[in-house]
Amino acid sequence: MRSVEKLGIGPVLVYLKQLHVFAGRRLYLNLIGTMVVSMLEGIGIFLLAPMLSLIGLMDSSAGGIPLLSAIAEPLRKLPSDGQLPAVLAVFLVLVLGQGLLQRQLTVRNSELEQGFIRQLRMNIYKGLLQSNWSFYLRHRKSDFIHHATSELPRVSFGVFMFLQLLTNILFTLIQIGFALWLSVPLTLAVLLCGAALVVFSRSKVSRSRAIGQETTELMQLYLAGMTDHLGGIKDIKSNRMEKPHLAWFQALCGRLESNIVQFTRLQSASRFHYKAASSLLIAGFAYFAFAVVQVQAETLLFIVLIFSRLWPKFSALQSNLEQLAQTLPAFRNLGEMQREVEASREPELPEPGHPDAGRSVTQGFELRDVFFRYDLEQSSYALQAVNLRIPANRMTAIVGRSGAGKSTLIDMLIGLIQPERGQVLVDGKPLEASDSYELRRAVSYVSQDPFLFHESVRYNLSIAAPDASEDKIWEALRFAAADTFVKKLPQGLDTMLGDRGVRLSGGERQRIVLARAILRRPSILILDEATSALDSEHEASIQQALERLKGSMTLIVIAHRLSTIRGADQVVVLDDGTIVQRGGYTELADDRNGLFGKLLAYQAGARKSK
Repeated sequence: MRSVEKLGIGPVLVYLKQLHVFAGRRLYLNLIGTMVVSMLEGIGIFLLAPMLSLIGLMDSSAGGIPLLSAIAEPLRKLPSDGQLPAVLAVFLVLVLGQGLLQRQLTVRNSELEQGFIRQLRMNIYKGLLQSNWSFYLRHRKSDFIHHATSELPRVSFGVFMFLQLLTNILFTLIQIGFALWLSVPLTLAVLLCGAALVVFSRSKVSRSRAIGQETTELMQLYLAGMTDHLGGIKDIKSNRMEKPHLAWFQALCGRLESNIVQFTRLQSASRFHYKAASSLLIAGFAYFAFAVVQVQAETLLFIVLIFSRLWPKFSALQSNLEQLAQTLPAFRNLGEMQREVEASREPELPEPGHPDAGRSVTQGFELRDVFFRYDLEQSSYALQAVNLRIPANRMTAIVGRSGAGKSTLIDMLIGLIQPERGQVLVDGKPLEASDSYELRRAVSYVSQDPFLFHESVRYNLSIAAPDASEDKIWEALRFAAADTFVKKLPQGLDTMLGDRGVRLSGGERQRIVLARAILRRPSILILDEATSALDSEHEASIQQALERLKGSMTLIVIAHRLSTIRGADQVVVLDDGTIVQRGGYTELADDRNGLFGKLLAYQAGARKSK
């Protein structure tokens, strides 16, 4: 047990409590059933005594085996030809009963384990979905995949390995009880040897934990690399970079292989040491029993029989400890992520129809002296001293060089991030972190990197509005100038789009995502470079559609192509996180010395050079 304490099993106990809440009395019924199986196994071994007595290999009148004469006495009252069958029948009933109970326990334990894994998966996925945007800015996507696909199964395995460790301890204690009943001196001698071997093996438990930490790091690196490489597979193929990536992957696979082999070597060494010790112990037993303790032959036979079954349990206990130690880093990592997810959790979204479900913006947004840094340890600000008012039901365009802070400003407006200093107001009221989730029900956001699921066109649209009719879907597609090419697809709305919509062109993906945003019927539409991949014809048609929306919803548009924002009611120019110009399109275009005028002149010159 000192080895268990040395493991530092606090994280394990946290998940054991979760298992207790999930399983309730089923968990304890399974543990009780395991104890009953152990008792039946011990009784089955004890019933060998009357069998050996009946066939003349043991004297039932001897005092070496407790209760042997008491068990044998009723047997003598049976006909001589029925005594052995009676004992064998009882023995078979016990063994078969134990087997049936063990089978039921195995199934129930599997149901319990898989149900627990399902709950852990749901908790993690729900927690990730409810975490705020700042949480995602601090982590890689592959880290979440690693925790959900690698660490979570290791945690579940570790929890049930700990329970198996407890049941093995219970079984061992029961068997030790039988052995003490037969011979206290011999049993104590075996226990002392077992304790010495446990002390000798403590270093292997520490080594198992170190190997487990290495396993966690290697698997995290493996998933991160695979995610990055497959995400950039087009660049890899286009630039003939397969060879260095293959070399990296080969080296990593070699380290993974070595890690698993090290743990296998460690466990096999432990099993060998226990097997060698058991052989020496049994050999020394015979000499010690006859020459020193002078126990009777039948007692020695039972001691050897019991410990031939008991000693492998000592080996199993050591193996359980090593496997548990190997999973401990997974407990720590998954627990840390769940605590961070809990700290980053946004409030539950009100149900549709609830009076607070969705926040209607009637006056507009206002930023007052807003400062924001992604890393508080850095001196540079993504936004600094920003004061801005965006009126409702008007079109506001935000422009500037790359890295000027345009997307950060949008994230601030809809509450994805909170200002380090200053305030964001919606309809004159401060936008608190608890209000932002509700506000985003009224927002449709189209990013510069349009995302589509590896599903059909219909699925990618209806996920935004599950109750939308087919007529509404086609209306949204017409708004986004996407209806014509969707009709030409092989299966129309039911055409599969491939991973991230790879079967469509960049402009087609943008139009599908824009249609999805419109299908939600938002009161705030945000377009972050949402028309950058469109040709002039489709860009013009979408501009006309946006003009029709003016007055009915708040439009916020980020654009590099300045020709797309001619109809904006307000143009905001950002540079290095600061607003350097603000006004109408024509007003800013006439200022040749301003940043907007320079950007406009540069784009006009670039078009002429083509």
